Amino acid sequence: MELKFSKTITKPDFQGEFTASILAAAASPDVISFAGGLPNPVSFPVKEMEAATQKVLSEQGAVALQYSSTQGYLPLRQWAAKRYEVLGVTDVEADDIIITNGSQQALEMIGRAMIDPGDKVLVENPTYLVALQSFHLYDPQVIPVDINADGIDCDKLQAAIDLNPDAKFIYIIPNFQNPTGLTYSKEVREKAAEILKKSNLLVLEDNPYSELRFSGEGGKSFGYYLGEQCCMFGTFSKIVSPGMRIGWICCRNKELRAKLLSYKSTADLHTNIFCQMVLAQYLADNDLDEHIAKTKELYKQKAEFMMECMRKYLPAGVTFTPTEGGMFLWAELPEGITALDLYRKGLAQGVAICPGDPFYETERNVRTFRVNYSNSTDEAIEKGMQILGEACKELMA
Repeated sequence: MELKFSKTITKPDFQGEFTASILAAAASPDVISFAGGLPNPVSFPVKEMEAATQKVLSEQGAVALQYSSTQGYLPLRQWAAKRYEVLGVTDVEADDIIITNGSQQALEMIGRAMIDPGDKVLVENPTYLVALQSFHLYDPQVIPVDINADGIDCDKLQAAIDLNPDAKFIYIIPNFQNPTGLTYSKEVREKAAEILKKSNLLVLEDNPYSELRFSGEGGKSFGYYLGEQCCMFGTFSKIVSPGMRIGWICCRNKELRAKLLSYKSTADLHTNIFCQMVLAQYLADNDLDEHIAKTKELYKQKAEFMMECMRKYLPAGVTFTPTEGGMFLWAELPEGITALDLYRKGLAQGVAICPGDPFYETERNVRTFRVNYSNSTDEAIEKGMQILGEACKELMA
């Protein structure tokens, strides 16, 4: 029997291969993994979730175990809408929120609703590898726009829009950008918003890390500057629990929201209502800001210790960008060796990093790589950096 597969995907799933490799490394007890973006399980509110689960089952068990609405549990949508006030967006209503299976489903839903084969979409360069993976499912022409230390390069953004006026959307991560960890400055936010406001682009703002700032100051959401032109993604994976797989789309454009709901009702009917209700109960009974403050303190210690170890063990010529929050550090190797070289050598010695290659649409054999500090013990961080330092020295020699 010869199976007839869809011809929709024309590119090799380069990003998908790395995603699988990262998850495999993270699951292996024999590997020190700096490759994934895993929250530290020490931060998980296990006892509080147990209490919330018991309360939901005892008070609303029949509702929690029944089918529910596609858009999501109303108290959870109300909470997400209210939370946007922190980012300066005060006009979000519960009806603007769609609860999703993590923000990854949000990416897939947008791809399904917006992209026809050959359509142009803009992304930061580099950008989140799973976003590239999700968009590639629909065979677009992906146009990368470089970013620098202050955020997206506004001159190159304007040039990309001028050259591609028919592009469908731009995908951005303005707070602790994945993979670089950088945050857009106020000046870049305002200038980029003015450029985008004059375009026909839908702006997709992914924002999983802004709540994890442990120093410095953040900035307003693009939703503040652009109104319904900006579709905002959020997630509970980094601030409560990734295993619950609960995120959301904030879409204030009614036409697009209707298309997203139509697709989601066909794809999975609704996100797990039991988990939605347990999460909403947890949020009602506990102080999330207090929980996040403890998580930030933990991650601050982890980040500072990893940066200390990188300065101590990585040889001269290897540089990295200090961070003020999020979960990652972005490093660069000297001329002559690639991040893939270090990835392979490190993995052979029991340490996993994420080379920069899958975060780029076109560039390969790059010298940049990402390391995660949130999910390792101090002992693992120090041992892993010692091993990576020796591997770098061997490669440089």
